[in-house]
Amino acid sequence: MIKEQYQHSELTGKIIGCAMEVHRTLGNGFQEVIYQRALAIEMTYQGLSFSREQEMPVFYKEQEIGIRRVDFFVEGKVMVELKAITQLEDVHLAQAINYLEAYGLEVGLLINFGNRSLQFKRVMKPGKNHNPSPNQFPATV
Repeated sequence: MIKEQYQHSELTGKIIGCAMEVHRTLGNGFQEVIYQRALAIEMTYQGLSFSREQEMPVFYKEQEIGIRRVDFFVEGKVMVELKAITQLEDVHLAQAINYLEAYGLEVGLLINFGNRSLQFKRVMKPGKNHNPSPNQFPATV
């Protein structure tokens, strides 16, 4: 039996495959919402269950101080945050990690449609034992 390299690696692989199809079809240059709608269609075609724009309260010392919406929750296991920018930067990775912490999830994906090549990053909750691939950030395909 082959051991998964990452928690939920099969699921994240399917999501990345959907994003690749969207990017292959649309290319870069659209607003994030266009890619979000197209990815929702593609994930539906691939039989993935998800929720879009799910609200998350943000707390500071047990007091709610705001609300944030994550782009997708897929299969109740993986958070997906989309960007449509020229290049992913460390601040975007930090944002995705903060969302994982706030939602209490272990795994997420940061996907950028704004570059000529699709960029993605598997995001893991800090402190988890994992061996990320050296070409993961930014990964281009």
